[in-house]
Amino acid sequence: MFRSLIATFLIALGLTGCATTRLVDSDVRSYATPPSVPVGAHYRFERLPSQQANAAQQARLEAMAQQALAKVGLQRDDASASYSVQVSVGVKVDPYSPGDGPYDGGWPGWNFGFGLHSGHMMIGGSHLMHGFPGFGVPDRPYYWRQVSLIIRSVSTHQVVYETQAAHDGPWSDSDTILSAMFDAALKDFPTPPQGVRRVNIEIPR
Repeated sequence: MFRSLIATFLIALGLTGCATTRLVDSDVRSYATPPSVPVGAHYRFERLPSQQANAAQQARLEAMAQQALAKVGLQRDDASASYSVQVSVGVKVDPYSPGDGPYDGGWPGWNFGFGLHSGHMMIGGSHLMHGFPGFGVPDRPYYWRQVSLIIRSVSTHQVVYETQAAHDGPWSDSDTILSAMFDAALKDFPTPPQGVRRVNIEIPR
C-alpha cells in the first residue's frame, strides 16, 4: 500500500510539473452600435487629462491594448485614423483572497465597478494608497482587475464600440494578466453577444 501511495504521489507530481499554462477567466460585457467597425480600420489612442498626467504608464497600457486590437484586425495610424480608442485600467489589491480574511461588506461585484474594500488601488494610471490598520504587507495579496476600451468615430465623435473585462485572482504579474484581459475584452469583436459572458484566455505559467 505504501508503494501504491508513493506511485500515486509521483504521478500527481508529474502532472503538476507538466502544467505550463494558466487560465485567465474574465467576465466580459460589450456593446456595439451600428455600423460595425470594419476590419482593417485605422485608429489612434485618446487620453483623458488624468491619463496624460501619467503618460509613461498610460503608454504601457496602450501598448498592451494595441496588441489585442491588432489581433482583431485594427491598425494604429495616428495620422489618418477613422476611430479613436480610449483605454482605462483599474487594479485593486486586497491582503486576503475572498473568504480568507476579515470581511467588511465591500467586495467588488460583477457590475464592472470596484467596491470599498481596504487595500491598494490603481485607476487610470494613478496609484492611491489606502491604509489597512493593524496589518503589514500581505504575503499573498489578492488582485481585482478591470480593463475598458471605448472606440469612437473620429468624424461623428459617437461611441461605436464599448467593452469591459473584469478578473480577480492571486497572480501579481499585472502586465501579463492585463494583456490577456484585453484579448478577452475584444472577444467576438465587432459583433458581440448581449449580456455578461465568461471568456477564458490561456497564458504561460
